[in-house]
Amino acid sequence: MKVAVVGATGLVGKVMLNVLQERNFPVTQIIPVASEASVGNTIHFNGKPVSVVSMEVGLYNKPDIALFSAGAGVSLKWAPQFAEMGTTVIDNSSAWRMHENIKLVVPEINGGVLNKTDKIIANPNCSTIQMVMALSPLHDAFKIKRIVVSTYQAVTGTGKEAVAQLRSERSGIEGEKVYPYNIDLNCLPQCDVFTDNGYTKEEMKLVNETRKILNDYAIQVTATAVRVPVIGGHSESVNVEFEHDFGSLDRVRQLMSEMPGVVVMDNISQHIYPMPLYQTNKDEVFVGRIRRDESQPNTLNMWIVSDNLRKGAATNAIQIAEYLLAHNLLEQ
Repeated sequence: MKVAVVGATGLVGKVMLNVLQERNFPVTQIIPVASEASVGNTIHFNGKPVSVVSMEVGLYNKPDIALFSAGAGVSLKWAPQFAEMGTTVIDNSSAWRMHENIKLVVPEINGGVLNKTDKIIANPNCSTIQMVMALSPLHDAFKIKRIVVSTYQAVTGTGKEAVAQLRSERSGIEGEKVYPYNIDLNCLPQCDVFTDNGYTKEEMKLVNETRKILNDYAIQVTATAVRVPVIGGHSESVNVEFEHDFGSLDRVRQLMSEMPGVVVMDNISQHIYPMPLYQTNKDEVFVGRIRRDESQPNTLNMWIVSDNLRKGAATNAIQIAEYLLAHNLLEQ
């Protein structure tokens, strides 16, 4: 298959290229697409050098699949043009996620909504993906009523410039800032820009995307998203209230353990729980600190960690492509 990676020189784009190789996706031709500043640069794919091309050249090559990770503006302009050429676009930006006719997909949860007519498919936000992966089996069993989530998000979620800012500050070097304050030795209670209701866009993504993926618009969600001085791996503290009694914590752990792509790490007697230091560069979602909320019935607390560049972005996008291929949903 001819596969284009749009934004191939960015943080997520580079991981997409790596994950395609790691998972042995059947690529016959890789088409790395980036901005004019990167055109002509060389990337290596499956041990061979490949030149980065412009968007126009990428479109001309008529790829079977285009994995987009170049920002919402680029996606809004170019994804429809690729789709019109017959390419299936899997878009990692926020551009299409809440469009009524565009599917928002985590394959393990709602891959079944996809069909051959879907030429633009939205990849959810990184913080949403890891939360719904852990909560989906519990929602199926006990029906979620309300979620209160606080995120602890790594700087790679902002991009390579944010990583450079953190490293410069840590080394005592003055450099360009993408955040309004220092991020090293600090926590910023702002991920993305503020909206009219006082919440940030990142917080509202957790609200709206969760409902769409779980196909339940009655779920109440409230979020606080915080940027922390961690290079990679998002963490979340989640409080979830159910309509029905979940019974024992062992039952909860069992349901999450049986969910493909979820790993329960929850042994407090041995200090075993997920941490971004150890859960980066992995594709799974890790859950620990599972405990009953003793302040009200039918409510749990848990701690969720996942690599935001992998399952939170690149891996989920490629899993969507794998799902399409496995279910014969790509027009050849």
